Amino acid sequence: MKKIFLYVSMIFLAATGDAMSSDANTLRAGASRINITSEIGGDIIGGFNPFPSKHIHDDLWVRCVLLDNGKTRVAFVVCDLIGLGQNLCDRARRLVCEETGIPEGNVLISATHTHSATSALGDRYSKKPELSDYQKFVALRIRDAVRCAVNNLAPARIGWATGSEPRHVFNRRWFMKPGTIPVNPFGGTNDLVKMNPPRASENLVKPAGPTDPQICLIAIETLDGKPMALLANYSLHYVGGVRGADISADYYGVFNDRIQQLLCADRQDPPFVAIMSNGTSGNINNIDFKNKGEKYAPYARMREVAEDVAKAVHKAYKTIEWHDTVPLGAAFEEVEMGFRHPTPEQLERAREILAKLDPNKKQKSLEEIYAERTMKVNDFPERGKIPLQVFRVGDVGIGTIPTEVFVEIGLEMKERSPLKPAFIISLAHGYFGYLPTVEQHKLGGYETWLGTNRLEIEAAPKILAKLLAMLDGLK
Repeated sequence: MKKIFLYVSMIFLAATGDAMSSDANTLRAGASRINITSEIGGDIIGGFNPFPSKHIHDDLWVRCVLLDNGKTRVAFVVCDLIGLGQNLCDRARRLVCEETGIPEGNVLISATHTHSATSALGDRYSKKPELSDYQKFVALRIRDAVRCAVNNLAPARIGWATGSEPRHVFNRRWFMKPGTIPVNPFGGTNDLVKMNPPRASENLVKPAGPTDPQICLIAIETLDGKPMALLANYSLHYVGGVRGADISADYYGVFNDRIQQLLCADRQDPPFVAIMSNGTSGNINNIDFKNKGEKYAPYARMREVAEDVAKAVHKAYKTIEWHDTVPLGAAFEEVEMGFRHPTPEQLERAREILAKLDPNKKQKSLEEIYAERTMKVNDFPERGKIPLQVFRVGDVGIGTIPTEVFVEIGLEMKERSPLKPAFIISLAHGYFGYLPTVEQHKLGGYETWLGTNRLEIEAAPKILAKLLAMLDGLK
Protein backbone atom coordinates (compact mmCIF):
# COMPACT_ATOMS: atom_id res chain seq x y z
CA MET A 1 0.00 0.00 0.00
CA LYS A 2 2.86 2.38 0.82
CA LYS A 3 4.49 2.00 -2.61
CA ILE A 4 1.16 2.53 -4.35
CA PHE A 5 0.48 5.62 -2.26
CA LEU A 6 3.88 7.11 -3.04
CA TYR A 7 3.46 6.44 -6.76
CA VAL A 8 0.04 8.13 -6.80
CA SER A 9 1.46 11.04 -4.75
CA MET A 10 4.23 11.63 -7.28
CA ILE A 11 1.75 11.58 -10.19
CA PHE A 12 -0.37 14.15 -8.33
CA LEU A 13 2.64 16.35 -7.67
CA ALA A 14 3.62 16.25 -11.33
CA ALA A 15 0.09 17.24 -12.33
CA THR A 16 0.09 20.23 -9.99
CA GLY A 17 3.52 21.48 -11.04
CA ASP A 18 5.34 20.65 -7.79
CA ALA A 19 7.39 17.80 -9.19
CA MET A 20 10.96 18.18 -10.35
CA SER A 21 11.69 20.60 -13.14
CA SER A 22 11.48 19.14 -16.62
CA ASP A 23 14.46 21.25 -17.72
CA ALA A 24 17.55 19.23 -16.83
CA ASN A 25 19.76 22.25 -17.54
CA THR A 26 18.13 24.47 -14.91
CA LEU A 27 18.80 24.38 -11.21
CA ARG A 28 15.98 25.33 -8.88
CA ALA A 29 16.33 25.90 -5.18
CA GLY A 30 14.09 26.72 -2.26
CA ALA A 31 14.66 27.38 1.42
CA SER A 32 12.63 27.88 4.57
CA ARG A 33 12.79 28.01 8.33
CA ILE A 34 10.08 27.22 10.89
CA ASN A 35 10.04 27.81 14.65
CA ILE A 36 10.40 24.73 16.90
CA THR A 37 10.88 26.50 20.23
CA SER A 38 9.48 24.34 23.02
CA GLU A 39 7.33 25.63 25.84
CA ILE A 40 9.11 26.75 29.00
CA GLY A 41 9.52 23.98 31.56
CA GLY A 42 10.78 21.15 29.39
CA ASP A 43 14.01 19.48 30.47
CA ILE A 44 17.28 20.82 29.06
CA ILE A 45 19.69 17.90 28.81
CA GLY A 46 23.01 19.53 27.97
CA GLY A 47 24.54 18.23 31.21
CA PHE A 48 24.46 15.02 33.22
CA ASN A 49 21.50 16.13 35.34
CA PRO A 50 18.60 17.59 33.26
CA PHE A 51 16.80 20.68 34.53
CA PRO A 52 13.66 22.54 33.40
CA SER A 53 13.97 25.61 31.19
CA LYS A 54 12.86 28.92 32.71
CA HIS A 55 13.30 31.44 29.91
CA ILE A 56 13.52 31.72 26.10
CA HIS A 57 16.51 33.85 25.17
CA ASP A 58 16.29 33.16 21.43
CA ASP A 59 14.12 30.86 19.35
CA LEU A 60 14.95 27.42 18.01
CA TRP A 61 14.40 26.71 14.31
CA VAL A 62 14.27 23.92 11.78
CA ARG A 63 15.95 25.15 8.61
CA CYS A 64 15.73 23.58 5.16
CA VAL A 65 17.57 24.04 1.86
CA LEU A 66 16.12 22.20 -1.15
CA LEU A 67 17.91 21.59 -4.47
CA ASP A 68 16.40 20.31 -7.75
CA ASN A 69 18.40 19.94 -10.98
CA GLY A 70 15.55 18.48 -13.01
CA LYS A 71 16.68 14.90 -12.40
CA THR A 72 17.21 14.73 -8.65
CA ARG A 73 15.76 16.54 -5.67
CA VAL A 74 17.52 16.65 -2.29
CA ALA A 75 16.64 18.35 0.99
CA PHE A 76 19.01 19.39 3.79
CA VAL A 77 17.31 19.91 7.16
CA VAL A 78 19.08 21.04 10.34
CA CYS A 79 17.34 21.58 13.70
CA ASP A 80 18.43 23.73 16.66
CA LEU A 81 18.50 20.78 19.06
CA ILE A 82 21.13 18.77 20.94
CA GLY A 83 20.12 15.69 18.96
CA LEU A 84 17.23 13.83 17.38
CA GLY A 85 15.79 10.40 18.11
CA GLN A 86 16.08 7.93 15.24
CA ASN A 87 12.35 7.23 15.35
CA LEU A 88 11.64 10.98 15.05
CA CYS A 89 13.86 11.21 11.96
CA ASP A 90 12.27 8.10 10.43
CA ARG A 91 8.80 9.57 10.88
CA ALA A 92 9.83 12.98 9.52
CA ARG A 93 11.42 11.53 6.37
CA ARG A 94 8.33 9.41 5.79
CA LEU A 95 6.06 12.43 6.17
CA VAL A 96 8.22 14.44 3.77
CA CYS A 97 8.09 11.66 1.19
CA GLU A 98 4.33 11.28 1.48
CA GLU A 99 3.73 15.01 1.13
CA THR A 100 6.32 15.94 -1.52
CA GLY A 101 7.40 12.78 -3.31
CA ILE A 102 11.04 13.35 -2.36
CA PRO A 103 12.56 9.90 -1.64
CA GLU A 104 13.26 9.34 2.06
CA GLY A 105 16.92 8.65 1.27
CA ASN A 106 17.27 12.08 -0.33
CA VAL A 107 16.33 13.93 2.87
CA LEU A 108 18.99 14.81 5.45
CA ILE A 109 17.82 15.49 9.02
CA SER A 110 20.38 16.51 11.63
CA ALA A 111 20.82 18.57 14.81
CA THR A 112 23.17 21.45 15.57
CA HIS A 113 23.96 20.19 19.09
CA THR A 114 23.00 23.26 21.09
CA HIS A 115 23.16 22.33 24.77
CA SER A 116 20.40 24.76 25.72
CA ALA A 117 17.29 23.23 24.19
CA THR A 118 14.56 20.87 25.34
CA SER A 119 15.32 17.29 24.37
CA ALA A 120 13.98 15.71 21.19
CA LEU A 121 16.11 12.60 21.71
CA GLY A 122 13.51 10.59 23.60
CA ASP A 123 14.70 7.57 25.57
CA ARG A 124 18.13 6.96 24.03
CA TYR A 125 18.46 3.55 25.64
CA SER A 126 15.07 2.05 24.76
CA LYS A 127 14.81 -0.45 21.91
CA LYS A 128 11.44 0.92 20.73
CA PRO A 129 10.89 4.29 22.37
CA GLU A 130 7.58 6.08 22.02
CA LEU A 131 7.66 9.56 20.52
CA SER A 132 7.03 12.35 23.02
CA ASP A 133 4.60 15.14 22.19
CA TYR A 134 7.51 17.47 21.47
CA GLN A 135 9.14 14.90 19.15
CA LYS A 136 5.87 14.55 17.23
CA PHE A 137 5.72 18.33 16.93
CA VAL A 138 9.30 18.53 15.61
CA ALA A 139 8.60 15.80 13.03
CA LEU A 140 5.63 17.77 11.71
CA ARG A 141 7.67 20.99 11.64
CA ILE A 142 10.37 19.24 9.61
CA ARG A 143 7.73 18.10 7.15
CA ASP A 144 6.34 21.63 6.93
CA ALA A 145 9.80 23.16 6.45
CA VAL A 146 10.44 20.94 3.44
CA ARG A 147 6.97 21.67 2.05
CA CYS A 148 7.60 25.40 2.36
CA ALA A 149 10.98 25.02 0.66
CA VAL A 150 9.20 23.25 -2.21
CA ASN A 151 6.75 26.15 -2.39
CA ASN A 152 9.71 28.55 -2.63
CA LEU A 153 11.47 26.72 -5.49
CA ALA A 154 12.85 29.15 -8.05
CA PRO A 155 15.61 29.20 -10.69
CA ALA A 156 18.98 29.53 -8.99
CA ARG A 157 22.74 29.31 -9.24
CA ILE A 158 24.98 27.38 -6.87
CA GLY A 159 28.60 27.37 -5.75
CA TRP A 160 30.87 26.22 -2.95
CA ALA A 161 34.03 27.26 -1.15
CA THR A 162 36.11 26.60 1.94
CA GLY A 163 37.32 29.01 4.58
CA SER A 164 39.24 28.68 7.84
CA GLU A 165 38.83 29.86 11.41
CA PRO A 166 41.44 28.20 13.67
CA ARG A 167 41.04 30.51 16.69
CA HIS A 168 37.93 28.80 18.09
CA VAL A 169 38.67 25.08 17.83
CA PHE A 170 40.65 23.20 20.49
CA ASN A 171 40.99 19.52 21.22
CA ARG A 172 39.33 18.97 24.60
CA ARG A 173 41.08 15.65 25.41
CA TRP A 174 44.44 16.06 27.15
CA PHE A 175 47.30 13.89 28.28
CA MET A 176 48.14 14.77 31.87
CA LYS A 177 50.99 14.06 34.26
CA PRO A 178 50.91 10.54 35.79
CA GLY A 179 48.58 10.21 38.75
CA THR A 180 46.58 13.37 38.06
CA ILE A 181 43.65 11.89 36.11
CA PRO A 182 40.67 11.12 38.39
CA VAL A 183 39.22 7.65 38.82
CA ASN A 184 36.50 7.07 36.20
CA PRO A 185 32.86 6.21 37.10
CA PHE A 186 33.61 2.50 36.77
CA GLY A 187 36.27 2.63 39.46
CA GLY A 188 39.08 2.43 36.91
CA THR A 189 42.40 4.27 36.82
CA ASN A 190 43.27 3.28 33.25
CA ASP A 191 42.25 6.51 31.48
CA LEU A 192 45.27 8.11 29.81
CA VAL A 193 43.49 11.34 28.85
CA LYS A 194 40.98 13.68 30.46
CA MET A 195 38.16 15.59 28.81
CA ASN A 196 37.98 19.29 29.74
CA PRO A 197 40.87 19.34 32.21
CA PRO A 198 41.50 22.29 34.57
CA ARG A 199 42.62 25.32 32.57
CA ALA A 200 46.25 26.48 32.73
CA SER A 201 47.07 23.55 35.05
CA GLU A 202 50.68 22.56 35.61
CA ASN A 203 49.54 18.96 35.13
CA LEU A 204 48.66 19.43 31.46
CA VAL A 205 51.00 17.69 29.02
CA LYS A 206 49.56 18.00 25.51
CA PRO A 207 46.29 17.65 23.55
CA ALA A 208 45.42 14.07 22.62
CA GLY A 209 44.47 14.91 19.03
CA PRO A 210 44.21 17.49 16.23
CA THR A 211 41.59 20.07 15.27
CA ASP A 212 39.95 20.98 11.96
CA PRO A 213 39.68 24.75 11.37
CA GLN A 214 38.12 24.39 7.90
CA ILE A 215 34.65 25.74 7.18
CA CYS A 216 32.92 24.24 4.15
CA LEU A 217 30.00 26.05 2.55
CA ILE A 218 27.50 25.57 -0.25
CA ALA A 219 25.71 28.75 -1.34
CA ILE A 220 22.68 29.41 -3.53
CA GLU A 221 21.67 32.68 -5.15
CA THR A 222 18.99 33.89 -7.56
CA LEU A 223 19.80 34.32 -11.22
CA ASP A 224 20.22 38.05 -10.67
CA GLY A 225 22.73 37.49 -7.84
CA LYS A 226 20.60 37.83 -4.70
CA PRO A 227 21.58 35.40 -1.87
CA MET A 228 18.95 32.66 -1.30
CA ALA A 229 20.49 30.17 1.10
CA LEU A 230 23.71 28.84 2.56
CA LEU A 231 24.72 25.53 4.14
CA ALA A 232 27.94 25.67 6.19
CA ASN A 233 29.83 23.09 8.24
CA TYR A 234 32.32 23.69 11.08
CA SER A 235 33.79 21.20 13.54
CA LEU A 236 32.96 22.98 16.80
CA HIS A 237 30.99 21.16 19.50
CA TYR A 238 29.03 24.22 20.74
CA VAL A 239 29.95 27.40 22.64
CA GLY A 240 27.61 27.74 25.62
CA GLY A 241 27.74 30.56 28.13
CA VAL A 242 23.98 30.96 28.38
CA ARG A 243 22.26 32.51 31.41
CA GLY A 244 20.84 30.01 33.87
CA ALA A 245 18.10 27.84 32.41
CA ASP A 246 17.68 29.73 29.12
CA ILE A 247 16.60 28.16 25.86
CA SER A 248 19.00 29.21 23.09
CA ALA A 249 20.17 28.07 19.65
CA ASP A 250 23.77 28.79 20.75
CA TYR A 251 26.33 30.18 18.29
CA TYR A 252 24.63 28.40 15.39
CA GLY A 253 21.69 30.78 15.59
CA VAL A 254 23.90 33.85 16.02
CA PHE A 255 25.97 32.80 13.00
CA ASN A 256 22.90 32.40 10.85
CA ASP A 257 21.75 35.91 11.70
CA ARG A 258 25.20 37.48 11.25
CA ILE A 259 26.00 35.93 7.86
CA GLN A 260 22.62 37.17 6.64
CA GLN A 261 23.66 40.68 7.61
CA LEU A 262 27.09 40.38 5.99
CA LEU A 263 25.49 39.21 2.73
CA CYS A 264 22.97 42.10 2.85
CA ALA A 265 20.18 39.53 2.72
CA ASP A 266 17.91 40.91 5.45
CA ARG A 267 14.14 41.10 5.02
CA GLN A 268 13.95 39.30 1.72
CA ASP A 269 10.84 37.57 0.41
CA PRO A 270 11.20 34.60 0.49
CA PRO A 271 13.61 35.00 3.43
CA PHE A 272 17.29 34.16 3.07
CA VAL A 273 18.08 30.98 5.05
CA ALA A 274 21.51 30.20 6.50
CA ILE A 275 22.37 26.88 8.13
CA MET A 276 25.40 26.01 10.24
CA SER A 277 25.70 22.24 10.59
CA ASN A 278 27.86 20.42 13.12
CA GLY A 279 30.97 18.81 11.67
CA THR A 280 33.22 16.29 13.40
CA SER A 281 33.41 17.92 16.82
CA GLY A 282 33.15 14.98 19.22
CA ASN A 283 36.50 15.87 20.79
CA ILE A 284 36.57 19.60 19.94
CA ASN A 285 35.37 22.68 21.81
CA ASN A 286 36.20 26.40 21.97
CA ILE A 287 38.26 26.37 25.20
CA ASP A 288 42.00 27.03 25.13
CA PHE A 289 43.06 24.89 28.07
CA LYS A 290 46.64 26.20 28.07
CA ASN A 291 45.42 29.61 29.23
CA LYS A 292 43.15 30.77 32.03
CA GLY A 293 41.15 32.91 29.65
CA GLU A 294 38.88 35.81 30.44
CA LYS A 295 35.43 35.82 31.97
CA TYR A 296 32.53 36.52 29.65
CA ALA A 297 29.07 37.88 30.28
CA PRO A 298 26.25 35.54 29.24
CA TYR A 299 26.15 35.10 25.45
CA ALA A 300 29.24 37.28 24.85
CA ARG A 301 31.58 34.41 23.93
CA MET A 302 28.88 32.93 21.71
CA ARG A 303 28.59 36.18 19.77
CA GLU A 304 32.37 36.48 19.47
CA VAL A 305 32.73 33.00 17.96
CA ALA A 306 29.77 33.48 15.62
CA GLU A 307 31.15 36.83 14.42
CA ASP A 308 34.54 35.38 13.52
CA VAL A 309 33.08 32.30 11.82
CA ALA A 310 30.62 34.42 9.85
CA LYS A 311 33.44 36.71 8.67
CA ALA A 312 35.46 33.68 7.53
CA VAL A 313 32.44 32.37 5.60
CA HIS A 314 31.80 35.79 4.08
CA LYS A 315 35.43 35.97 2.90
CA ALA A 316 35.16 32.51 1.32
CA TYR A 317 31.79 33.40 -0.21
CA LYS A 318 33.48 36.08 -2.33
CA THR A 319 35.62 33.41 -4.05
CA ILE A 320 32.70 31.25 -5.20
CA GLU A 321 32.44 30.25 -8.86
CA TRP A 322 28.73 30.05 -9.66
CA HIS A 323 27.05 27.26 -11.67
CA ASP A 324 23.66 27.28 -13.40
CA THR A 325 23.24 23.57 -12.66
CA VAL A 326 25.24 20.77 -11.03
CA PRO A 327 25.03 17.00 -10.61
CA LEU A 328 23.03 15.99 -7.53
CA GLY A 329 23.00 12.58 -5.88
CA ALA A 330 22.10 10.85 -2.63
CA ALA A 331 22.39 7.40 -1.10
CA PHE A 332 21.07 6.10 2.21
CA GLU A 333 21.80 2.75 3.90
CA GLU A 334 21.20 1.18 7.27
CA VAL A 335 24.45 -0.59 8.12
CA GLU A 336 24.78 -3.37 10.67
CA MET A 337 27.03 -2.59 13.60
CA GLY A 338 27.88 -4.21 16.91
CA PHE A 339 26.84 -2.66 20.24
CA ARG A 340 29.05 -2.58 23.33
CA HIS A 341 27.98 -4.38 26.50
CA PRO A 342 29.25 -4.39 30.09
CA THR A 343 31.46 -7.08 31.54
CA PRO A 344 30.09 -9.24 34.38
CA GLU A 345 32.23 -7.21 36.80
CA GLN A 346 30.79 -3.92 35.52
CA LEU A 347 27.26 -5.26 35.84
CA GLU A 348 27.82 -6.39 39.41
CA ARG A 349 29.33 -3.04 40.38
CA ALA A 350 26.42 -1.19 38.78
CA ARG A 351 23.89 -3.26 40.73
CA GLU A 352 25.69 -2.53 43.99
CA ILE A 353 25.74 1.23 43.31
CA LEU A 354 22.08 1.36 42.30
CA ALA A 355 21.04 -0.63 45.37
CA LYS A 356 22.34 2.23 47.52
CA LEU A 357 20.78 4.99 45.39
CA ASP A 358 18.62 7.46 47.31
CA PRO A 359 15.39 7.91 45.29
CA ASN A 360 14.84 11.36 46.82
CA LYS A 361 18.23 12.64 45.72
CA LYS A 362 17.89 15.09 42.81
CA GLN A 363 21.54 15.36 41.71
CA LYS A 364 23.22 12.09 40.83
CA SER A 365 26.94 11.37 40.93
CA LEU A 366 28.83 10.16 37.84
CA GLU A 367 29.04 6.72 39.43
CA GLU A 368 25.26 6.58 39.79
CA ILE A 369 24.62 7.94 36.30
CA TYR A 370 26.92 5.41 34.68
CA ALA A 371 25.59 2.57 36.80
CA GLU A 372 22.14 3.31 35.35
CA ARG A 373 23.58 3.51 31.83
CA THR A 374 25.42 0.23 32.35
CA MET A 375 22.17 -1.56 33.10
CA LYS A 376 20.44 0.02 30.10
CA VAL A 377 23.11 -0.78 27.50
CA ASN A 378 23.19 -4.35 28.81
CA ASP A 379 19.68 -4.77 27.39
CA PHE A 380 20.76 -3.78 23.88
CA PRO A 381 21.03 -6.52 21.22
CA GLU A 382 24.44 -7.74 20.13
CA ARG A 383 24.07 -6.05 16.76
CA GLY A 384 21.82 -3.46 15.18
CA LYS A 385 21.55 -1.13 12.21
CA ILE A 386 22.59 2.51 12.07
CA PRO A 387 21.67 4.98 9.28
CA LEU A 388 24.40 6.35 7.01
CA GLN A 389 23.88 8.80 4.16
CA VAL A 390 25.90 10.57 1.48
CA PHE A 391 25.23 13.41 -0.96
CA ARG A 392 26.84 14.82 -4.04
CA VAL A 393 26.34 18.52 -4.80
CA GLY A 394 28.47 19.38 -7.81
CA ASP A 395 32.05 18.59 -6.77
CA VAL A 396 31.15 18.51 -3.05
CA GLY A 397 30.84 15.25 -1.10
CA ILE A 398 28.82 15.10 2.13
CA GLY A 399 28.56 12.18 4.55
CA THR A 400 26.33 11.86 7.60
CA ILE A 401 26.76 9.84 10.80
CA PRO A 402 24.30 9.51 13.75
CA THR A 403 26.94 10.13 16.42
CA GLU A 404 29.21 12.76 17.91
CA VAL A 405 32.11 12.12 15.55
CA PHE A 406 35.78 12.60 16.43
CA VAL A 407 37.66 15.14 14.35
CA GLU A 408 40.23 12.60 13.09
CA ILE A 409 37.43 10.84 11.20
CA GLY A 410 36.38 14.06 9.49
CA LEU A 411 39.95 14.89 8.52
CA GLU A 412 40.44 11.44 6.99
CA MET A 413 37.14 11.76 5.12
CA LYS A 414 38.27 15.08 3.62
CA GLU A 415 41.57 13.55 2.52
CA ARG A 416 40.21 10.33 1.02
CA SER A 417 36.87 11.42 -0.44
CA PRO A 418 36.49 10.97 -4.22
CA LEU A 419 34.59 14.28 -4.20
CA LYS A 420 36.26 17.43 -2.90
CA PRO A 421 35.73 19.47 -0.86
CA ALA A 422 34.10 16.96 1.46
CA PHE A 423 32.72 17.08 4.97
CA ILE A 424 30.71 15.08 7.51
CA ILE A 425 27.52 16.27 9.17
CA SER A 426 27.23 14.69 12.62
CA LEU A 427 24.11 13.90 14.65
CA ALA A 428 22.10 12.93 11.58
CA HIS A 429 19.11 10.55 11.60
CA GLY A 430 19.51 9.51 15.21
CA TYR A 431 21.90 9.40 18.14
CA PHE A 432 24.26 6.52 18.99
CA GLY A 433 26.67 8.29 21.35
CA TYR A 434 30.24 9.27 20.56
CA LEU A 435 32.36 7.87 17.72
CA PRO A 436 36.05 7.82 18.68
CA THR A 437 38.74 6.31 16.49
CA VAL A 438 40.18 2.94 17.50
CA GLU A 439 43.36 4.72 18.62
CA GLN A 440 41.42 7.15 20.82
CA HIS A 441 39.52 4.24 22.38
CA LYS A 442 42.85 2.97 23.70
CA LEU A 443 43.38 6.24 25.58
CA GLY A 444 40.09 6.02 27.49
CA GLY A 445 38.36 9.13 28.77
CA TYR A 446 34.76 10.31 28.89
CA GLU A 447 33.97 9.87 25.19
CA THR A 448 35.01 6.19 25.31
CA TRP A 449 33.19 5.21 28.50
CA LEU A 450 30.49 2.58 28.21
CA GLY A 451 27.17 4.42 28.10
CA THR A 452 28.73 7.49 26.48
CA ASN A 453 30.01 5.34 23.65
CA ARG A 454 27.71 2.58 22.44
CA LEU A 455 29.01 1.27 19.11
CA GLU A 456 31.68 -1.39 18.78
CA ILE A 457 35.29 -0.23 19.16
CA GLU A 458 36.00 -0.89 15.46
CA ALA A 459 32.99 1.18 14.36
CA ALA A 460 34.87 4.25 13.08
CA PRO A 461 36.91 2.61 10.29
CA LYS A 462 33.92 0.53 9.22
CA ILE A 463 31.64 3.58 9.02
CA LEU A 464 34.21 5.68 7.17
CA ALA A 465 34.90 2.91 4.65
CA LYS A 466 31.18 2.59 3.99
CA LEU A 467 30.70 6.34 3.50
CA LEU A 468 33.63 6.51 1.07
CA ALA A 469 32.25 3.58 -0.93
CA MET A 470 28.82 5.22 -1.04
CA LEU A 471 30.36 8.50 -2.21
CA ASP A 472 32.33 6.66 -4.86
CA GLY A 473 29.01 5.38 -6.20
CA LEU A 474 27.82 8.97 -6.74
CA LYS A 475 30.77 10.06 -8.88
